[in-house]
Amino acid sequence: MSWYRTYRPQTISELHSAVIRRAFDQIRESGSFSHAYLLTGPKGTGKTSSARILAKMLNCEKNAKAVREGQDSKKDDKNSKKSFKPFVEPCGACDSCKRITIGSSLCVTEMDAASNRGIDDIRVLRERINLVPSDGLVSVYIIDEVHMLTTEAFNALLKVLEEPPAHVVFVLATTELRKVPDTILSRCTVIQFSRASQDELVSSLKFIAKKEEIAVADSILKEFA
Repeated sequence: MSWYRTYRPQTISELHSAVIRRAFDQIRESGSFSHAYLLTGPKGTGKTSSARILAKMLNCEKNAKAVREGQDSKKDDKNSKKSFKPFVEPCGACDSCKRITIGSSLCVTEMDAASNRGIDDIRVLRERINLVPSDGLVSVYIIDEVHMLTTEAFNALLKVLEEPPAHVVFVLATTELRKVPDTILSRCTVIQFSRASQDELVSSLKFIAKKEEIAVADSILKEFA
């Protein structure tokens, strides 16, 4: 019973951590986005799920106009301070959202730095980022366990982060923030994740129990939490 997969959050409002919901709501409400984010915190706290939600929001057909305005502003510094219309939550119904949900979207690339940690892996990435996504608006590159990259690979990644194309967003995830070079950190918007509180765990368990039509007392859920 892989309920953690079945009930993986698909929108910002479904994220179980109130702190993380606020952080991503700020991105949504701003109507703009950074070229690089670094999600850091313990394993199993929702970093990858949050990265996918961000990718879905930036490629949702309902946000197409707002995203294009944001991309244009990055190409034209004179418009960089203009106000933007807030993004909406990913609808989950458009073709782009559906492809990202099932993992078939060409605009989302996930890379595990634990097994792809060398400079050649980053060079391949650097060659790909100039390609405009064929089935979306923003190419989102999710690099998990980014702290595992070699020194040479980090240097190559730094060059990519310095001047990425307007259609590219990097989402780096790590459980070891101290191992990420300061030069990389300085070019990222950092979002700190933490372990769920007991109340958040109980709330998640209640949600699953209701969906699965399981009758269980709150006292038992607290024991589980």
